[in-house]
Amino acid sequence: MSLIYDNCLYPAVPVTFRKDGSIDYEAELAYAKWMNTQPITGVALWAHTGRGLHLLPAAREKILLLWREALDPEKKIICGAGGKGAKTGTEFIDQAYQMGLQAKELGADGLLCYAPVFFRGQANQDEWIVKYHSVLDSLDLPLVLFYLYESAGGISYSLDVLKQLFALKNAEAIKMATLDSVMTYQDIANLMAKEFPHKTLITGEDRMFGYTISRGAKGALVGIGSAFPALQKAMIDAFYEKDYEKFIRLTLLIDKLAEVTFTQPMEGYIARMLYVLVLQGLIPSEAAFDPYGPEITEKEKLSIKEVVQELEEAKW
Repeated sequence: MSLIYDNCLYPAVPVTFRKDGSIDYEAELAYAKWMNTQPITGVALWAHTGRGLHLLPAAREKILLLWREALDPEKKIICGAGGKGAKTGTEFIDQAYQMGLQAKELGADGLLCYAPVFFRGQANQDEWIVKYHSVLDSLDLPLVLFYLYESAGGISYSLDVLKQLFALKNAEAIKMATLDSVMTYQDIANLMAKEFPHKTLITGEDRMFGYTISRGAKGALVGIGSAFPALQKAMIDAFYEKDYEKFIRLTLLIDKLAEVTFTQPMEGYIARMLYVLVLQGLIPSEAAFDPYGPEITEKEKLSIKEVVQELEEAKW
């Protein structure tokens, strides 16, 4: 079965870190078991929300095996693959390959290609981008490409590069996250509809979730999905069922959550999403620390509390 299809939802889930940087695996397992009760297609591990590029291989292994234990067999696991701290393009690509290989050996169902920001502005940028994805393609797992806008740590792909990436054997879908450019999203959505209808567009737009579903995304792989996934799946379903009144109503609810969690500084969204999970009683406060981003402020906590309460009380 294809990993990506109409109505699919893959939450990009966080890791339950303690303040000392250690991982609370017991809290992570409890959260994973709760997530298994939700109407999700699967989960994305080792992605940015899960601080995948910061995890040591042993921690990545424990996280993947823990989630595999918690999830029903039909629920799929997509793992992020990328590089960090490399000094050369070849080293960066090798790091991504090794991360992808580990995921494959541990039984991952597919790979999410980290945006290869290392190559931004380099000579032969386009050739390096294609080579990076080609090496990951050689692992023979379904690939989800990732177009991430530059101010969020991404890299822009030309239409020619996109065409080469869509031609890769295992490139099944592309996750679009171009919050700073609606036109980029529209242009690529139109390109795919006309020239690559056999490839699947999915949204990575937490702040434009409903809009991007209405503009061609078949499903979602999003960090915001780590909380209230049932609400988000209901929104996606409402669109495909042509229940547009419900679709708009749920979109507005989800937008409220996005607007208090996915805001500046953007690196703080992981701590904010962990706080949402604390408020829902899904993880303990001691396991809701993000060691790689800014700490959540009291003002942010107040705004998040108000929205979480509204969503929990909403009759949708």
